[in-house]
Amino acid sequence: MSILSDQEIRRLAVAHRMIEPFVEWQVRQLETGARVISYGLSSYGYDLRVADEFKVFTNVYNTVVDPKAFDPKSFVDVRNDVCIVPPNSFALARSVEYFRIPRDLLTLCLGKSTYARCGIIVNVTPFEPEWEGHVTLEISNTTPLPAKIYANEGLAQVVFFRATEPCQTSYADRSGKYQRQQGITLPSH
Repeated sequence: MSILSDQEIRRLAVAHRMIEPFVEWQVRQLETGARVISYGLSSYGYDLRVADEFKVFTNVYNTVVDPKAFDPKSFVDVRNDVCIVPPNSFALARSVEYFRIPRDLLTLCLGKSTYARCGIIVNVTPFEPEWEGHVTLEISNTTPLPAKIYANEGLAQVVFFRATEPCQTSYADRSGKYQRQQGITLPSH
């Protein structure tokens, strides 16, 4: 496997619509002068943005988190420019960008250091070959304090790996349950 460079990511994003919308440079400041947590194309990856839709865990209904029988009442829906994740809690969000992963690529998505240094961990499973959709982002606040997440700013970096040969069975071939997901997608069994 080899890691894709910024030139190769740009080519795939433009020619094959791998990332939409695609930002061809690192944005650190808006035209208004406001500083943002960076997003867009980087040297060997792409910093995706978190949308303004969040599902924040709540224990109001005393439900049990069960991946085989997930109760959507476990969350409170929030739509805002910022999301406050309670101490030692968790939220789901989605990427602004829609991804279409080619058959010979695999990606890893890692949280940005700006958030990691604040005790905020972003967990995302790999984007498998021929998976497409908005990325559902898992955000954990590991601190004893409330944590602020900024919508429409960078949250995680995607690193693209090219295989020496295409896989035999892709995510699309096996009709993966999260194929073409829109919005925040809850666990499915």
